[in-house]
Amino acid sequence: MKFDKQKFALAATGASGIAYVICAAFTAIAPELAVRFLGWMMHILNVEKFIGEVEMTFGGVILGLIPILIYSYIVAWVFAWLYNKLMSQTAK
Repeated sequence: MKFDKQKFALAATGASGIAYVICAAFTAIAPELAVRFLGWMMHILNVEKFIGEVEMTFGGVILGLIPILIYSYIVAWVFAWLYNKLMSQTAK
C-alpha cells in the first residue's frame, strides 16, 4: 500500500489545525487549567513561574496556526514519502 503524499499531508494538516483550534478555545475558556495541563505535559511542577502574564488574542491564534499548518504539511509529506520509499524497498 502506498500513501498519496498530497492527500496524506492535507489530512494531517487538517487534523493538526483542528487540534490547535480546540486547544486555543480551551485555553481561552479555562486559562488556569490550560496552564496546569501544560505543566503536566512538560513535567514542570510550577509552570506559572515560567509563564507570567500571557494575553491570548485572535491575531495571536492565527499567527500560531500558520506555522502549525506549514510544519504539519511538511512533516506528513516527508513521512508519506519515506514510508512509500521504504515499502518499495521491502517489496524488492
